[in-house]
Amino acid sequence: MQKSTKELLLAILCILLAMITIQSGASLAKQLFPIVGPEGTTALRLGFSAAILCLIFKPWRHFPVASQRLPILIYGLSLGGMNILFYYAIERIPLGIGVALEFTGPLAVALFSSRRKRDLFWVACAVAGILLLLPDMKGQESLDPIGVILALAAGACWAGYILFGKKTGSQSSGGATVAMGMTVAAIVLVPYGGISQSAAFTWGIIPLGIGIAVLSSALPYTLEMITLRNMSPQNFSIVMSLEPAIAALAGLIILGELLSILQWLAIALVIIASLGSSLSTSKPKA
Repeated sequence: MQKSTKELLLAILCILLAMITIQSGASLAKQLFPIVGPEGTTALRLGFSAAILCLIFKPWRHFPVASQRLPILIYGLSLGGMNILFYYAIERIPLGIGVALEFTGPLAVALFSSRRKRDLFWVACAVAGILLLLPDMKGQESLDPIGVILALAAGACWAGYILFGKKTGSQSSGGATVAMGMTVAAIVLVPYGGISQSAAFTWGIIPLGIGIAVLSSALPYTLEMITLRNMSPQNFSIVMSLEPAIAALAGLIILGELLSILQWLAIALVIIASLGSSLSTSKPKA
């Protein structure tokens, strides 16, 4: 019993550290936008993340059979789309709000797969949160509508990443799958970022790019793997529900992004919806 308690505490610590590193990486990435833009920052993150993950997991040893290649291609494109659309979004809107809106992707996957009527309440919470975050076109401090749309589009890519990740993950190890998906994303977006933002691959910027890749991909993914070995997927999802709040705090502490009371309320509603859907799926069906 004592051992299981220690394992659970280790798992919680690892997933909290993973969320903190991801959002710290996003905050660092946002600070690079004035220099190399979201395109260059995406190229740096995906390029170095793919290199690191390939060195660790050696995906060529798990090369997919022909029937699995299209799902891995779509999985990688979803991963790349999620990254660049999210960076485009947080260039225009605060980090915490961007993460809350992006969270609608995995939340939609969880809720649409449910058949319980009571889950409509969690849908209502999510919709209420999104409505509170929708920009008031008349307000001077309203959110950028394009930023909101981009964050929701990133959420749609996140949903595709989850759905196709499940299809590809059944045929290869999780680490190899992510490495292959990251490589697909890098092949598409590194040239795009390099051409549009040539300053991204200068010696002064490359160390920052490596730091973003480690904080945003390599380190949190490793921590998540440790977590999943010591925690059920349902509990993992429950703790992950805190990520929009951690993102908002990272934006406040690192970037100085202040949110209004209504925006904090909207983030809270998205967290409640995510937490509720995770708790609901963890209960056996009657």
